[in-house]
Formats: sequence, structure tokens, C-alpha cells
Amino acid sequence: MGTSCPSGFSPDQARSGMYKLEIEVKRGHNLAVRDRGGTSDPYVKFKLAGKEVFRSKIIHKNLNPVWDEKTTLIIDSLNEPLYVKVFDYDFGLQDDFMGSAFLYLESLEHCVCVCVCVAQQQQSIRLSELHRKAQLWRGIVSIALIEGRNLMPMDPNGLSDPYVKFRLGPQKYKSKTLSPQWREQFDLHLYEETGGVLDITVWDKDTGRRDDFIGRYQLDLSTLAKEQTHHLELPLEESRGFVVLLVTLTASAAVSIADLSVTPLDDPQERREILQRYVSSTLRSFFNLKDVGIVQVKVMRAEGLMAADVTGKSDPFCVLELNNDRLQTHTVYKNLNPEWNKVFTFNVKDIHSVLEVTVFDEDRDRSADFLGKVAIPLLNVRNGEQKGYLLKNKELTAPTKGCIYLEIDVIYNAVKAALRTVVPAEQKYIEEEPKVSKQLLQQNFNRVKRCIMVLISWGTFINSCFEWESAQRSIVSFVLFVVVVWNFELYMLPLALLLLLVWNYFFCSSRDGADVSMDGMFEWEVDEDDKEEKPKGFMDKLYAIQDVFISVQNALDEVASFGERVKNTFNWTVPFLSWLAITALCLATFLLYLIPLRYLVLAWGVNKFTKKLRDPYMIDNNELLDFLSRVPSDVQVMQYHELKVDPGQSPSKRRRTNLS
Repeated sequence: MGTSCPSGFSPDQARSGMYKLEIEVKRGHNLAVRDRGGTSDPYVKFKLAGKEVFRSKIIHKNLNPVWDEKTTLIIDSLNEPLYVKVFDYDFGLQDDFMGSAFLYLESLEHCVCVCVCVAQQQQSIRLSELHRKAQLWRGIVSIALIEGRNLMPMDPNGLSDPYVKFRLGPQKYKSKTLSPQWREQFDLHLYEETGGVLDITVWDKDTGRRDDFIGRYQLDLSTLAKEQTHHLELPLEESRGFVVLLVTLTASAAVSIADLSVTPLDDPQERREILQRYVSSTLRSFFNLKDVGIVQVKVMRAEGLMAADVTGKSDPFCVLELNNDRLQTHTVYKNLNPEWNKVFTFNVKDIHSVLEVTVFDEDRDRSADFLGKVAIPLLNVRNGEQKGYLLKNKELTAPTKGCIYLEIDVIYNAVKAALRTVVPAEQKYIEEEPKVSKQLLQQNFNRVKRCIMVLISWGTFINSCFEWESAQRSIVSFVLFVVVVWNFELYMLPLALLLLLVWNYFFCSSRDGADVSMDGMFEWEVDEDDKEEKPKGFMDKLYAIQDVFISVQNALDEVASFGERVKNTFNWTVPFLSWLAITALCLATFLLYLIPLRYLVLAWGVNKFTKKLRDPYMIDNNELLDFLSRVPSDVQVMQYHELKVDPGQSPSKRRRTNLS
């Protein structure tokens, strides 16, 4: 490909601020395989300012195509980069993406030709460098959903139970149901391909039947200025009322894909800059708190994958997810031991995030088949260690066939990580709807029962001291009771919790997680076709039963998870969080010892009363609950537990060993 400014460019055009851009598409070299026959049908697409300006012809069944095409464009600005994207043509199907790059036109000298060959990344350091530095999405849309005003009443009592759905391309977010002040904050990615139209719909929650539609508004994000917060009151179409939002468009995060030849953290100079940014500089610890750190994942290879095709092979590709950031490798066709050798870089906004790596089998006729998955908490990563992870099933409860080899590096700022722990965690906007599961309901009931039994056992122990079942124990308890009550001060409460944490640090013997098993999770789902054939009255009853069932199921899960998270905090399941709790309790003990209680209560009350005056649109939160939300429950501990790889066994033997 070449761009040039020929001598035929007139002085009048130069004075008017217009430019002539000549593009010459020459050839491609060693392009990626996208067809089952081991070839591709490549063509090149050029985009400028979000619009396609030229498309080359299609070269069929060729990995080293020669196009030799030229085109001339008249443009009025050099500010927009020229995007070059290569696709594989598929008749009747969506064309497969093969690679991309971009050129900043303003960085080119006028009337000088620049030539770049379209090639597979490992054959072109120039293209790899562009991929490494290019952002895979062009920005982040931070949305604070504040409230609804004058919404249409949908219930017989003249009220509504409204919630809001947001959609931006493939991304979806659903708010909680309140009347009607939501006060929620979330981020969406602004992709090049999906455009910038945010679809906002408001619904009324109805238990036992389908939710009622209240209104819609479509917001064109391209009309908003970047790097500033916009206070918007959006009138709903087809209805009355407004939705109040705070919207901020910011530059995209440090997310990229590269080859092993241009690994960012392997470059000494770039590694020093990253360490200076997150570790060495103390002054930066209190600025841009969302920029906690960076994680680099090298996806090497997989071994012994499940055969998903009738030929006894698979077409595996790998998807990496960190909260709402999602990247994927290319597909290796007809292979059970694929090698990807790709490097993925993510921006870390919460050090308590979990990296999920899922292997799929590509299938053009239907959705991709699941082959296996692993979940790796960032705090469990040992930097620079290449490890093999045994793949698990979708629920992360049992091993499946295959092993994936990864090397992960996490660099983060500990101060920012601690401060981000006491703010609401980022919610995933692409999540499966909760399903009715009798076994899951029974499991959650048993988890709540275990928490209650712990409290009952403590109550029984205390009551036995009053009953003098053991004279020695009762005498010690009585003396301890008199001494503590006589000398009690408020600062002793956090001090007691602090001593419990320290005691468990030295004497707690079991830190291996929970013994919870979730194998054989049988889910009862209602077939959509059957529901359409049933009478409406039956459908209403079915919806009501499902809603109640799911509500009870989720309530039991929340209660059990709360108790398990408190226990795991004191059991040092996540040392970072336990040390953070020790720091907070030391500070609380110190303040309560030095400052009279009335001054602390007065400061708390003044802060509460003036919070809305200082920031009317502040999204309130509970720091203690936000902290506990980062502590894994027993189920999560089991899901994140790493299965051991025995290098002396084959994948099939490893699977039998883990299942036994």
C-alpha cells in the first residue's frame, strides 16, 4: 500500500486546505488462513473519519495476493487517521477479520511516498508495532444513571417500578429497579464498528407477567465533546418523562494485541516506564484512581483439547475477559494442540478482578462450541511464570479435557488498589440471565444453613459458660467478662477484630478454600416454543413462579455469600484484603482511642448531611459492603482453585485422575 502527494496537486487546493491522497494497494504476504481449505479470499478496506473510502477487489484462494490497484481521494483534513483493514470474503456469511493497521496522515511529509505491505503480523514488525500501539476500541463511555422524572405510571395504583436498559452495539447494561432514583455508574466501550448511538429504554417491572415498555431515547454520542462530563435530561419518545444521565467520553484504556516478538513488558525501556507509572512514583498514587495497573497475558498454546468436529479435530480459538474487556486470538484450524503465541495487554481498574480464559471451537454453521475455561484472580498471579492450567467446565466446578499454557505479568499501584477496594465493583454488562435450578436452590439453602449453624454453635458455647457445664471454662469466662466490662472502651471493638485477624494469621491451619461441590447442576428451563403454545393465564403463572423461585434462590446466595466473605476475611483467604482490614482496624482503634466518640459521630453526621449539597449527583456507597464484595465466597474460592498439572500424564489420564 502506498500513499503519496503527486506533483499534480494544485496550489489552489493547498490554499483552500484540501489535499489529494493517492492510495496504491500492492500485495499481501503470508496472510492468515480463514477458510477450511487452508486458504483465504482476502480484500482490503480503507476507512477515513469512520467512513469507507475505498475497497480493493477480492483475490480468491490466495495467501499472497497481488492487487496492484490505485485510487485518488480529495480530503480536507489530515487530522483523521487512515484505517486499513483486511478481510476474508465469505459468500452469504459475515466476512472474517484478518488484520488491521492505521496511518496518521499528518505525520507524513507531503509529496513523499510511504509504502507498507499488508502481511501477517509475525512477518511484519511494522504491522505488529502498529497493532501493539493501536487501541482496539476508540474510547470509553462512562455513564452515571441518576434518576427518572415524571415517568408515566404503568401500575393500577398510579405508580411504576422502573428500570433502564442500555445498549451500545453488542454491549448491554440493565439497571436495578427503584422508584425512580437509580444512582448507578458503569462504563461501556465505544467501538469503531458499532457506531456511537446509545439506545436507552425504560421499562416497568411486573412480577408474574411481561414488563411494560415506558419509553425510549437514542443518544448520538458523536455529538458530545470528549474529556468532559455532560449533564443530560433526555426526554423519552413515545411517552412522557425524562431520564437524567451524566455522560463522559474518555480516551480508551491500554488494551492491545501483539506477537511475542513485540511483547511490551519484555522491552526494558517500556518496562521501566510502566514501573515508573505504577510502582516507583508515589505522587501518582492519588491521581486517576481507575488506572490501577496493567496486566500482560501471553497465550502460548493448548494441549489435548476436546475434539468438537466429526473429523476428530477442532478449530480452537481463545477468548480472554477481564471484567468487561474482551479480546480473542485467531483460530487455528483442524488442531487439538494449537499454538497461538499472542500477547494481550489489559488495563487494570480493580486488582481484585478475575481473568477468565475460555477456549472455543469455531463453527460457521452455528455458535462456537465450548471446549474449556479457567478463571485466574489477578492477586494469585506469579509474574513471569509460564504455567499450564487444566481447563474446567462452564461452571468452573469440574475438569474437562485439555490444558492451556499462559504466562501472566501484573504490575499495579498498591495505594490505588487499596482505595479502589472500598468503592463499588464494576458490574459485568454481558451476563447470562439467572435460571431456575432446584439443585442451586438446595445448595444455597445448605450454605445459609452452615452459616446459621456456626452462629448457633457459638451461642451454645456461650450458653454453656452460664450453665457451668465446665467449671474451669465458666470461671475463666466470668473473670474475663468482669475485666472487659469494667475496663471497656469503644476502641476495644476494632482492637478485638484486629487480634482475631492476627491470631488466624499465625494459627489458622486451613486456607485451602471451601469444600463446596456444584457438580451435576441440573437446570430447569422453560422452552420458548412451548411457552408460546400455552394459554396466557398459564404463562403468567409460570412467570410468577419463576420470579419467586429466582428471588429466593438469589436471596439465599446473597446471605450465604455475606457470611462466607466475613469468614474468609478473617481466614486470610486473600492476604491483600486481610492486610487491608488490619490497616483499617488499626486506624479505627487509634482514632477511637484518641478522639472522643461524640466528635467522630459529629463528623459523620456533618458529612452525611452535606454530601448532597457538595455533589448533588454523587452516587452513594457503603465502603464496608464494597470491601466485602471483593472477598470471594466459598463457591468462588472453589471456582478459582487451580487444578494441578502432572507433566508425566497424558491429558486423558489427567482428566481421569482429577475426576476420581
